[in-house]
Amino acid sequence: MDVTLFALGGTISMTGHDGGGVVSRLGGADLVAAVPGLAGTGVSLDVRDPRAVPSANLTFGQVLDVLDDAAAAVAGGAHGVVVTQGTDTLEETAFLADLVWPHAQPLVFTGAMRNPTLPGADGPANLLAAVRVAADRTARDLGALVAFKNEIHAARWVAKSHSSSTATFVSPNLGPVGHVVEGRVRLLVGLPRHAPLPRPAAEGLAANRVALHTVSLDDDGTGLAGLADSHQGLVVAGFGVGHVPADLAPVLGELAGRIPVVLTSRSGAGSVFTDTYGAVGSERDLMRRGLIGGGLLRSYQARVLLRTLLAGGADADRIRAVFADRS
Repeated sequence: MDVTLFALGGTISMTGHDGGGVVSRLGGADLVAAVPGLAGTGVSLDVRDPRAVPSANLTFGQVLDVLDDAAAAVAGGAHGVVVTQGTDTLEETAFLADLVWPHAQPLVFTGAMRNPTLPGADGPANLLAAVRVAADRTARDLGALVAFKNEIHAARWVAKSHSSSTATFVSPNLGPVGHVVEGRVRLLVGLPRHAPLPRPAAEGLAANRVALHTVSLDDDGTGLAGLADSHQGLVVAGFGVGHVPADLAPVLGELAGRIPVVLTSRSGAGSVFTDTYGAVGSERDLMRRGLIGGGLLRSYQARVLLRTLLAGGADADRIRAVFADRS
């Protein structure tokens, strides 16, 4: 089996330097050399180093460029692709990849929470698991995946849940879709795939900005003034099942008359409602004001989806339809 590895930096590749702290210095070949048992998998790795940056510095365009290279690798015969990167934005980059990845071949993201200078560094084990998944035929047609701590998560549902734990990646509404057990990939859940979205062009991304506003106690929306003049979309992370303070509701309604506004929950798990509560600022009120229900999508995922749609030229009806189908 041939697997292509794209190394993008992050904690998995960080070592110390004279200025203090750790920085990205290890390339893909270094990562591979540090993985015990990798040679015994029978997988042939084609290692690429497109960039080495903290994941906080990654952009939509850079991630999409890597996906273009990944697609070329698949066209050239790769049976799967692994991407290593920092965990800070991994749930967003993997979700973006899942939106546009059209291939049956597995696309697997992984990284590390403990850098290589620490006891118990988890990068080698995570990379070994990711390579096994990428090379396994049972992982085909599942879209983008995340392999971490010998768990396999669907990119569309995965979330980073802890700032430092090696068990940080979870799927709150689903759980892992599989595990790597004694070197064997065990897929337990099959997920129907959505049709891939068009890959947005650089011009579309540059022209479309999407803001994220997390609602908090006594929030009157003052911080949203002028947002529709600078942004083409907004994701709101509301209370519970999709509630906001009464004073904020008309502000969001006015914005929804000018740009797409998607309602999600700040709770971290569960769906926003559409038709249960009726007070001003409730989900029913907000839907009447034109907001789009984000369903089970986390706010970060909803922002990635909305910007991808806007950058691809989707109109309001198309945006509503896609969110209804994917959330």
